[in-house]
Amino acid sequence: MNRTALFLILIAFGTLWGLTIPLTKVVVSTGHHPFGLIFWQFLLSAAVLFVLIKLRRSRVVVDRSHILFFTVIAFTGTLLPNTASYFAAFHLPAGVMALVIALVPMCSLLVALVLRLEKFQVRRLAGVVLGGTAIALLVLPDTSLPDPSKAIFVLVALIAPMFYGIEGNYLALKQPGDTGPVATLFGASVVGAIVSLPLTLISGTFINPFESGIGTSELALMTTISLHIIAYVGYIWMVDQAGPVFSAQIAYIVTPAGILLSILLLGEQPSAFIWIALIILLVGLFLVQPRQKNRG
Repeated sequence: MNRTALFLILIAFGTLWGLTIPLTKVVVSTGHHPFGLIFWQFLLSAAVLFVLIKLRRSRVVVDRSHILFFTVIAFTGTLLPNTASYFAAFHLPAGVMALVIALVPMCSLLVALVLRLEKFQVRRLAGVVLGGTAIALLVLPDTSLPDPSKAIFVLVALIAPMFYGIEGNYLALKQPGDTGPVATLFGASVVGAIVSLPLTLISGTFINPFESGIGTSELALMTTISLHIIAYVGYIWMVDQAGPVFSAQIAYIVTPAGILLSILLLGEQPSAFIWIALIILLVGLFLVQPRQKNRG
C-alpha cells in the first residue's frame, strides 16, 4: 500500500478516535456514575471482541498468569483511568480532555525512565517539559477554562494518561507471547466486567438501560465503545502495515480532531490558552516520539 493511502487511513482512524472525546462528554451529561458506565463499557467491549475473536478463529489462553495479566490491564487500562476521565469530563470541556489525553506518550516515557526501560535523552525530556507547560496553561490562567473553579479537575484528568503510561510499559514487559492485542483487550474486558459489576451493585450505581430506556447518553456510550474498538484494531493493523513509528503519528490526529469535533458537535469555544497549549503539546509530542528507522 502506498504512503498516501496509509496517511489517509491514519487520518481516518485518528479522527474516529478523536470523535470519542466529545461523545464521552455526552455519555457523562446525564450524571451516570463512572462505575455504572465502565461496567457496560467492559461488557459491550467483551461482546464485540468475542465476535471478532470467533471470526478470526483466535485462541485466548486462560490460566493463572494470563488472568493476572488481564487483571492488571483491566485496572490500568480502563477501570482506574476511565473512572478519573468520566469524573473530569463531567466538569471540563471536551477540548480540554482532548489535550490531556495527548500526554499519554509523555507519561509513558516518564514511567519507562523510572523503570529504566528507556535511556535518558535531553530532547525527549524537553518534550515532557513542554507537556507540563501545556497543562500549566490550562490550570493557571483564570481565562483558560470557562469556569476557573474547575481547574482542579484538570489534575483529576491527568490520572488517566498516567495510568495509560503504566499500562503501556506493563505491556512491554509482561505481554505473553501467545496473546495478541485483541485477545488482551478481550481478556481485560471480561475480567473488568466481573470486577466492576459488584462495585456498581454495592455502590448503588448500576445502570439498567431496560428500566430507564436507551437515551442519548446510552447511545453515545455504545457508539464510543464501537469507535474505540474500530480505532484500536485499525491502529494494530497500521503498526503491521507501516511500522510503529509511522503509526505513532496518530497522536497528532486524535487531539486536534477531538478539539475540532468538540467545537462542531458541542459548540465549545476554546480560549486562546487552549490553542496555545495545543501547539505546545504537538511540539512536545514530536520531541517525545522515538527516532527509529521506519520500514517501508
